[in-house]
Amino acid sequence: MYDRTWTNRLRSLTVAGDHRSALLLYVHCLRSPAPPPDAIVLPSILLSCAALALPRVAAQLHSRARSVGCLADPRVLTALISSYSRLSLLPLSVHLFNELTSFPLLPIPSLLVLHNSLISAYAAHSLNPLPLFISMRRSSIPFDPVTVLALLPSVPLSASQLHALNEKSGGTFNRSVSNCLLSAYSKIGDVDLARQVFDEMPHPKDLIAWNAMISCYAQNGHCGRALDLYREMERSADVKPDPVTLVGVLSACANLGARAIGRDIDMYIRNNSMLCSNIFLKNALISMYSRCGDLTRAREMFDGMLKRSVVTWTAIIAGYGMHGHGEVAVHMFDRMLRDGIRPDGVLMVSVLSACSHAGLTEKGLEYFFGMEKVYGVLPSLDHYACVVDLLGRAGRLKDAWELIRSMPVEPDGAVWGALLGACKIHSNVELGELAFERVIEYEPTNVGYYVLLSNIYSDAGRLDGVMRMRRLMKERGLRKDPGYSYVEHKEKVHLFFADDRSHPQTRSIYEMIGELEGLLNEKSKSKKGEEGSITSIGYHSERLAIAFGLLNTEVGAEIVVFKNLRVCEDCHVFIKSVSRVANRRVVVRDATRFHHFEEGLCSCNDYW
Repeated sequence: MYDRTWTNRLRSLTVAGDHRSALLLYVHCLRSPAPPPDAIVLPSILLSCAALALPRVAAQLHSRARSVGCLADPRVLTALISSYSRLSLLPLSVHLFNELTSFPLLPIPSLLVLHNSLISAYAAHSLNPLPLFISMRRSSIPFDPVTVLALLPSVPLSASQLHALNEKSGGTFNRSVSNCLLSAYSKIGDVDLARQVFDEMPHPKDLIAWNAMISCYAQNGHCGRALDLYREMERSADVKPDPVTLVGVLSACANLGARAIGRDIDMYIRNNSMLCSNIFLKNALISMYSRCGDLTRAREMFDGMLKRSVVTWTAIIAGYGMHGHGEVAVHMFDRMLRDGIRPDGVLMVSVLSACSHAGLTEKGLEYFFGMEKVYGVLPSLDHYACVVDLLGRAGRLKDAWELIRSMPVEPDGAVWGALLGACKIHSNVELGELAFERVIEYEPTNVGYYVLLSNIYSDAGRLDGVMRMRRLMKERGLRKDPGYSYVEHKEKVHLFFADDRSHPQTRSIYEMIGELEGLLNEKSKSKKGEEGSITSIGYHSERLAIAFGLLNTEVGAEIVVFKNLRVCEDCHVFIKSVSRVANRRVVVRDATRFHHFEEGLCSCNDYW
């Protein structure tokens, strides 16, 4: 009879990560009078070999398993295939799999373990495991939750088929598989199927399920539903939010501009000693406050951090960039470099974008052309799109065109879209037509591009071009997204569309606009449609939102408006004038950036 103490000590060392001590103890116990059975201890020791990168020792243990007759034990099989995979010896895993599956009368449980282990190994090496699963099914080998857990992260597009196959075979999914299905559906953007899985899970749902569903909504643009689900989670009282929950909710707040909810979460974090030092939450709060218009609080959060990551710097630099403070963004970037932090591709996008919005053309070009040599970052399509935008905003359309032609990779929709946007700013019909033809090859259903070219034609007096765009959109079944703006007041969102008369205060809102127009000596309503619109619109949504803000806030209070489309030129002039005659600070976040209007001026300096 062997001494169980050996087994317990070996497992404890492995779990604790003390793999070297585990190997030494294994050698010592082999010399004992009653060593533990190999089938029990070999799995732990094999994983220690993988952790220590000892392929020769793993091979010796493989030979020992064969010689003592425990090679077909499911625990040993799993450990061997997994160890070879972790040691980057996948061919040995495949060889072992082929060798063992060729044995006649190998029991079904062992065959299932073999397939599950190799599917996991394929997934770990970013190889498609579906062919192996199909072969497994053709051989009438049943699958189990372990199989599905191994498959789903690698083949999310097959999530619905796996889901249906399981139901057809009468199987049931455990919590782990259901959570994995949620993540898979989230990756492919199928939020409705994800919610179906979530709703079918037994009560009470665990925190992983709540987090997966909240993240699914937030990552796929359903931010309102993410916040609704978070409130539902709070009401259920089954679980308490953790950092993963709060990061997802803060992301939704940032996208929606839900500053009140974001502030509540900030307070919750500050009052929880287990959360207040979490760097991921700090980064999310900086991003949330920046994107909700409170750059002062974002900077306070940043300055109060003792430890900062490249994500922290990215959040604050992106914040200054979207608020039009390009010079400050550049200063922060230089300060980050002095602190010894190397930029990554995401941060360089934020820096280039900040330069673009602030008109820092030469500085942006300096950063771009020094990216690889100075910072060790290889320019990607996102960086090229930023520089095309940078050059285009500065009126250097020819340089932007030449940059696209010199790209070492095929330009994508974002690059051509940036050029098309620049053509709208500078009314270049010929180059705009060329950019449009290329961009719709990549994004044929993106309505915004059709609208951009239509507006280029409109500015040039080309009504034939406007009509052609309308026909093209109709033929392709495309409809523009309506422009809307909203204001958060007393923890309630007030939403407005162009010419909207559905709000309870409609009469007062339109009277206020009339008074403002009188003060501003506007003789007629704007004839241009909202950016993103082809038809004429009288009262743009941001005007209604600002009038509501003037009616419902104290004199001198800041008015913050969130808008889904770019602010048009007429409204930009209107809001500047309102900020002067009403002596109010008005902040508008449109589709691309923030505009801070004060005393008749805008932070963008009319460059946006």
